[in-house]
Amino acid sequence: MFPLRQIARYTSMILPSCRPMSSAPLVDVTDSDGIAVVTLQRPPVNSLNLELLQALKNSLDDVENNKPRGMILTSATRTVFSAGLDITEMFRTDKNRSEQFWTTLQDTWLKLFGFKFATAAAINGHSPAGGCLLAMSCEWRAMVGGKYTIGLNESALGIVATPWFMDTMCHTISKRDAEIALTTAKLFTADEALKVGLIDEIATDKADAIEKCKIFIKRFDKIPPLARTVSKLRIRQEPLRKLQENREKDLNDFLQSLNDPKVQKGLEMYIQSLKKKTKL
Repeated sequence: MFPLRQIARYTSMILPSCRPMSSAPLVDVTDSDGIAVVTLQRPPVNSLNLELLQALKNSLDDVENNKPRGMILTSATRTVFSAGLDITEMFRTDKNRSEQFWTTLQDTWLKLFGFKFATAAAINGHSPAGGCLLAMSCEWRAMVGGKYTIGLNESALGIVATPWFMDTMCHTISKRDAEIALTTAKLFTADEALKVGLIDEIATDKADAIEKCKIFIKRFDKIPPLARTVSKLRIRQEPLRKLQENREKDLNDFLQSLNDPKVQKGLEMYIQSLKKKTKL
């Protein structure tokens, strides 16, 4: 099991007491050479709560309607791409909010994984759990090298990654590598991620990562858009179909897991460990 104290390095500020008050938009969208740069900006670590997921889904809808050359997903936070799902959305929460949170997460993934235009992730920091999911949902990933890590580490909290998280990883790396990563809560360094195909390039910094993503997207300038889109969606149709046909079951499974005393106890222990860390 992956030690909680290590996870806490880049998720220690997702607790309610650590959420700063801000009127700034949670997602920023800018245009760069006809490419939409979508930036997550929920300080301090872009933990994915209901509001951030709603903002991201709405931003993706707007970007798609504007028919860009492609889209790059990145983060305004200097050392974190996204710390993953906000634990406070799963610990002793109201059922209605839990339902809305999970269905919005489903919507966001369906939109991003099935995005018609070319997508790339400029991963400029740590990207565990849900952050890794967002990055893997893009077609191309450039990650800043050094101390940052990426992976689906849910099993470290006693949580089994939902099937479409697993499907996304198996779509990205080999099933064998995915099995080992999922069962051991593996967080890959950039070098390790490159070796297994979890990322496609290592960048020196955020600007370099964005530039590498632009180069990837510009590859398609001479490819007929319809042929590119249909090819992409046909390759991705099975994971998309599975969730679309099983959304209600997936939601019920999520809600059932939240009612498991062992899961709640594990989340409580995790949150307590984060509180202790913030006092150090």
